[in-house]
Amino acid sequence: MKAGVLALQGDFREHARVLVAAGATPIEVRTSEELAGVDCLVIPGGESTTMATLARAGDLVGPVKERASAGMPILGTCAGMIVLAKRVEGGDPLFGLFDITVRRNAYGRQVDSFEADVDVEGIDHPVRGVFIRAPRVERLGPDVRVLAEHEGHPVVLEQGHLLVASFHPELVGETGLHDYLLRKV
Repeated sequence: MKAGVLALQGDFREHARVLVAAGATPIEVRTSEELAGVDCLVIPGGESTTMATLARAGDLVGPVKERASAGMPILGTCAGMIVLAKRVEGGDPLFGLFDITVRRNAYGRQVDSFEADVDVEGIDHPVRGVFIRAPRVERLGPDVRVLAEHEGHPVVLEQGHLLVASFHPELVGETGLHDYLLRKV
């Protein structure tokens, strides 16, 4: 199975390593042609406004929306959650596919980063995540399912074939969310 990683900021390696451990062949996606060749997509963290600029410049917004509409499973982590959200407080949505409102950098500045284990419905072990300037879900639509919370806030959510997390699981080699994504293919 070919799993794409939307590599807009050179952030391919960590997700690729986790996808290999989960049994997929990772493909770096920077063009619509590369996107057409994958079975699912991971949209990693990074700086969401930079990611939006690069996705627009690379003409990837329409193709990602089209593949999502056709049922391609997508996982967005941290900034990936932000660019998938339909509403972004103080900003403009990019893909607008996931019926949530998010607030960027809600967990504080870089110095406030932390790691935590979260129990995720559908995953048989605690999922370790790294929260770095992480987004917080402020509102969710009726078709969104909360799979995990941290301190009373949703941090892993599912909407059909889409999956988002407020944190980075790949930075600690955590495969649970990537396994969950691959089961959707």
